[in-house]
Amino acid sequence: MIISLVGYMGSGKSHISKILSEKLNFRLIDLDKEISKRNKLTIPEIFAKRGEIYFRKLERETLEEILATEENLVLSLGGGTPAYYNNMEIINSNSKSVFLRASVGTLAERLSKQKEKRPLIANITDENLPEFIAKHLFERNIFYSKAQFHVVTDSREPEEIVGEIIEKLYL
Repeated sequence: MIISLVGYMGSGKSHISKILSEKLNFRLIDLDKEISKRNKLTIPEIFAKRGEIYFRKLERETLEEILATEENLVLSLGGGTPAYYNNMEIINSNSKSVFLRASVGTLAERLSKQKEKRPLIANITDENLPEFIAKHLFERNIFYSKAQFHVVTDSREPEEIVGEIIEKLYL
């Protein structure tokens, strides 16, 4: 079984995927880290040197290769992955997809502490961050909402979120 975690940056995909993979004894793949490793460049470097269109092409190719495997794994996807090509349909056809949903307030609070690691929001003031997230989330929710399972992450402990994911997948 492949479990794909989708959601906006800051929703907890990296953290939850690590705990989930350990609990299920599944291999963990972070799509962005896999792209970086294969290309020997960070995601911001790929964007800067080759552009977003090139990155999205790499992302799609890597996603297809990973989803073609037969092994048990947890796949943590980039926040934009479901929004390009027909990626969400491919994700749903080849894995169990889980949307980690968080409110704008929660996302803004988490992301304001991570701006230096997030090129998309690095230059946005804390005051303007909630509006930016709300607009971006509005555009992406149409893709995220196609996930087979939805789990709210606001004000919840990671273990509780992982427990709910396992319960939904195995019932």
